[in-house]
Amino acid sequence: MVDKATGIDFSPKLNGLSLFGVGVRKKGPIKIYSVGMYISEMTRETLSSGAKKLESIRSSVKSNPPTTFLLKMNFKVPAAKMASAIAESVVPRHTGDASDVKSLEELIFDGVSAKGAATKGTTLQFDCEESGIDVTVDGKLQGSVNSPKLSQSFCDVYLDDKGVSPAFKASCLESCIS
Repeated sequence: MVDKATGIDFSPKLNGLSLFGVGVRKKGPIKIYSVGMYISEMTRETLSSGAKKLESIRSSVKSNPPTTFLLKMNFKVPAAKMASAIAESVVPRHTGDASDVKSLEELIFDGVSAKGAATKGTTLQFDCEESGIDVTVDGKLQGSVNSPKLSQSFCDVYLDDKGVSPAFKASCLESCIS
C-alpha cells in the first residue's frame, strides 16, 4: 500500500500484523509524514464484517491489541519539535497520568535526537499493546511506557473524530469496504 500524497510505500506485514490503512499528516501545505496502521488478524476479521463507520474501526482496534502505527518521515523535523508535536496530539485524548505522556515524549526525543532530527526516511514505530506502548525509532527500541490508557489515547490520535490525518481515516474506511 502506498500513501498517495507522499508516494511512501508500506510493507503489507510488520511483526505479524497486517497493514490496514495509510495516510499523510500535513501541517498546512507541508506533508510531514505518512502513517500506516497494522492490525491483528482478529481485528481484521472483526472489521471485515462490514464496519462502515470510523467509530467501529476505532472500537475494534482499541479492544483487540496489538496495533502498530508506523510513521515514515517525508519532511525534516527537529527532535524536540517532533516529540512535542506527537505528545501535544496525545494530551487532549489522555485521561491517565500526565507523566505517561511526558515519558512518551522523552522516548521519541531520545530516539530522534540520536540522529539529530527526524529526516526524510526516518521511521517512528508505536506498538500499542494492552499493557502500554513501545517506541522504536529507525528499528531501535527506545523503551516502553506501561500505561494502557496511553496506548488507547495514542490510537485515538489517528482514529477519533478529530484524528490528525483525514486521509488515513478515509483509507481505513476503504479497507473495511474492500
